[in-house]
Amino acid sequence: MTLPAAPDASTALPAAADLWKPVLVRAAVALGFGAVTVFWASPSPSGMGWAGGLYLLATGVVLLWSVNRTGLRPGSASSKILSAAGAVLTGTGAAVGLIPGNLVFGVLAAVGLGLAGAAELHLGITNRRRSLLARDWTASGVVGLGTAALLPFFIDLGPHALLGVAGGGAIISGVLWILAGLTLRHDARADSAKAVN
Repeated sequence: MTLPAAPDASTALPAAADLWKPVLVRAAVALGFGAVTVFWASPSPSGMGWAGGLYLLATGVVLLWSVNRTGLRPGSASSKILSAAGAVLTGTGAAVGLIPGNLVFGVLAAVGLGLAGAAELHLGITNRRRSLLARDWTASGVVGLGTAALLPFFIDLGPHALLGVAGGGAIISGVLWILAGLTLRHDARADSAKAVN
């Protein structure tokens, strides 16, 4: 009689306790940027570059931080995709901040958000049964792709319009991520209460 093999680490679900912090940080970054875009009446091109660049940069850093907490096997294709999405957002964020201009923002932010959105959509679909974040990645990927598709159409309308489109996408994804983070936090507390009893 043979014993069943131990579960593969690549298919094990991560604990909610490992996920809620980076998810809530990502939500805070998105909602903070969204709030700035709502209340900033007349941004300059350089202000748009710095605000948008910091948003993309911070989102990329949070994605890179969350790779090890998502339950994806280190070195797997999924973890490499999430790392690449974080790196793309970080790079485009730095470029947008350092080279202010409507065209630069419209094109580079669209590229960064589009590639990251495609990566998240792929992760959501391929990790449906293996990750607690699969549905959230799918929704966030669709929002990122939609924002990326709209940005180039607003280049001629100036910084306020470009920040409005990017901020609108950030608010939608921020609300989705805050709901996910609060749910994960609640589940983590419930799990720890069960462990104590």
